[in-house]
Amino acid sequence: MRIRYRVAVWSGLLLAALVAAVLASATIGPVELRVPVVAKAALNAIGIPVGFETSISTASIAGMSVPWPTVDVQYAYPFAFQIAPTSELIVRSIRLPRIVLGATVGFALGGAGAVMQGFFRNPMADPSIIGVSTGAAVGAVATIAVPMAVPFGLQTAAFIGAVVTAFVVYLLATEGGRTPVATLLLAGVAVQTFLGAVVSFLLLQSGESLEEAVYWLMGNLYGAGWADVGATLPAIAVLFLALVPFARDLNVLMLGEEDAQTLGIPVEWTKRLLLGLSSLLTAAAVAVAGVIGFVGLIVPHVMRLIVGPDHRLLLPTSALAGALFLVVTDTIARANPQVLPVGIVTAALGAPFFLFLLRRREVHEL
Repeated sequence: MRIRYRVAVWSGLLLAALVAAVLASATIGPVELRVPVVAKAALNAIGIPVGFETSISTASIAGMSVPWPTVDVQYAYPFAFQIAPTSELIVRSIRLPRIVLGATVGFALGGAGAVMQGFFRNPMADPSIIGVSTGAAVGAVATIAVPMAVPFGLQTAAFIGAVVTAFVVYLLATEGGRTPVATLLLAGVAVQTFLGAVVSFLLLQSGESLEEAVYWLMGNLYGAGWADVGATLPAIAVLFLALVPFARDLNVLMLGEEDAQTLGIPVEWTKRLLLGLSSLLTAAAVAVAGVIGFVGLIVPHVMRLIVGPDHRLLLPTSALAGALFLVVTDTIARANPQVLPVGIVTAALGAPFFLFLLRRREVHEL
């Protein structure tokens, strides 16, 4: 009961901080808005699904039009506060989608980072440690440099690249039905290095598209819309909820695989599940936002210092803190006279802070 109470308290505090950060972030921009106006516009944007319609659209694949099923969800909006149309347009159509997508991506990276650090029993682990982000980069840069006709374009290519990379690394590290963590880590490093070379080659071939490719690699939320949120948020929510029941198993795995096996944990099956779900979480985040570093590394580590190593508490708090961190850093990126990719800000803040932890000897083995 005590752990449930702590989860509820910490999650409530972080959720309240996240809501406050979202409202404050939406007030900042070329047109300054007051918090009450933003709050009313945000409430007006809340929709409750009441039905859906299916239709058939076409997607261009290799120059051919292929039928593609689509689902149009119908919403009812319970709030109808009266505010200036211009203010509502700015909040609902421009700022809020970007902020919500940033929170969603940060949530995924924070949660995946907590799992990876526990999985590898290494505080230096992050969601991209097995090459997921680099695989996504190959898919995205290939689409930009050598335009490939795929449904939904760049984001789908990035997601496929990330998932395929994770699967290849897993196959390379698995022998005789077992996947040693050390072998998995080394295979991930090797594949990352190779794919990094592929990305460099594709950048050389990108020509006039070089700026677009580099901008994606920096990690950014520019141009985010509700369609991106609608495609990403449900997937990340489902994947995270699937991870939560295994927080206790992750605690046991930290004792060592032999001890975990003795205590009745199906070690190899649990490792595959944790690796697969966290890789999919990372892939979904990177596909829509590019390569954003340090969120999955710094946030889980800081939360571990604050709330302790129990993943029943660490997993939800790392996810919420990741969402909060990315909303704040993206606000800083947007507030700059020349809007910066958010990946630059997370690295600029994350690297010095991590060095500070090193100097304080706060980074140690789990």
